[in-house]
Amino acid sequence: MFSISRLAVRGFSSSSRAAQYVLPALPYAKDALAPHISAETVDFHYGKHHAGYVTKLNSIVPAELKSLSIEQITAKGPANVPAGVYNSAAQTFNHTFYWNSLAPVATRQGASSPSSKLHALIDKSFGSFDAFKAKFSEHAAGHFGSGWAWLVLDKASGLLKIVETHDAVSVLHDDGVKPILVCDVWEHAYYIDYRNARPSYVENFWKLVNWKFAESNL
Repeated sequence: MFSISRLAVRGFSSSSRAAQYVLPALPYAKDALAPHISAETVDFHYGKHHAGYVTKLNSIVPAELKSLSIEQITAKGPANVPAGVYNSAAQTFNHTFYWNSLAPVATRQGASSPSSKLHALIDKSFGSFDAFKAKFSEHAAGHFGSGWAWLVLDKASGLLKIVETHDAVSVLHDDGVKPILVCDVWEHAYYIDYRNARPSYVENFWKLVNWKFAESNL
């Protein structure tokens, strides 16, 4: 499963309880997702929103949680962590997972579709890749308000399924699933480029999906 590097991405140094969480580096240049997602969008989305969650987390995390990674805080779930702390940690994790769920078109050559292993699991879970794509797009485009559309592996059945979470909520607190891929459907993910046309953003999301990352999370 996807793992955020403890120092570089989780941003917590075990050598000091006073260490700060840090903003994970983008896995590509800010203009690398253009023309589907502009450098301006990435600059605001990553440089303002994502960075803001990290800054907020550092300012409010209580002493009893400072020894935990961002993943560990998020995995406790929204009912077991102060709301502001959970929201900041979960949004940091969710955004990091989102950036890794995308890849520049230039680097997707030869990997612009799922591998045979992942494709077979998608077919088994949804009937066909086209059926999966249509269902995922429906969830992502149709989610009311802000949130996330996730492709997850159901541990009990071994099949993939689609899950929507609202606002900052992640899927990490659900021990029954493993996150595979995510699409951010908060307005700040697409409004500069698409205004209120979320379906157009979701349509172009498929041109950037990092299938290698998705398979690495199985």
